[in-house]
This record gives sequence, C-alpha cells and structure tokens, in this order.
Amino acid sequence: MRFLSIYKHAERTAPPSREEMATMGKLVEEGFKAGWLVATERCLPTKFGARVRSASGKQTVTDGPFTEAKEVVGGFAILRANSKEEAIQLAKDFLRVAGDGECELRQIYEADTCAPAAAAANS
Repeated sequence: MRFLSIYKHAERTAPPSREEMATMGKLVEEGFKAGWLVATERCLPTKFGARVRSASGKQTVTDGPFTEAKEVVGGFAILRANSKEEAIQLAKDFLRVAGDGECELRQIYEADTCAPAAAAANS
C-alpha cells in the first residue's frame, strides 16, 4: 500500500538549521534505503505560492503569502506501508524529527488493493 503524507505546520520565516537539515536528511536516507519512503519534498514559503479556486464556474487566483492560514502545507511524502497502522507509525516517527505539526495520511488508489475493497464494501 502507498500513502500520501501531507505535512502541515505553522509557517516558518527562517530556514531550518544545519542540525535540523542533517537530522531530517538522515531520516530520509534511512527511509529510501529501507523502502518505506518512495518520494518526499519540502515546500517553499507561501509567499512564493498561489491558490487557484473554482466555484460556480468562476476561477480566482490568490497570490501568497497566505497570512490567514494558521497552518500551511510544509511538504509531502509518499510512503510504502503494509497497513494504515504502519503508515501512522511512520508519520509519528517523522513528527518526532520535524517537530510541531500534523501529517494527514491518505491511502493512494491502486487498482490491485483499493478496487477489491471498494467492491466488497458496496456489496
């Protein structure tokens, strides 16, 4: 199974310290070697971003920074896990290194794992 882990936190105004980068780098390296980490990226501050919305056929664009947001997406990872419980543990391990924030976990649709479960649920 694969899971998308979306890391949300209060936006930082300063980049991570060298120590923080080294600690996270070690976790990422271990994850790739062990096979539970498929992909990961950190996001730049919201001042470099934009929000594109669609409502009732009208599209709007709002440039960052997003000062009204208490939490922003700070990055994401694609995790490989044998169960939801294992993905939760991986997110807990990540947060021990990353600090305050939350990880929203969403299982990624895969025909061989999700379709049979969905069919059984609809029976």
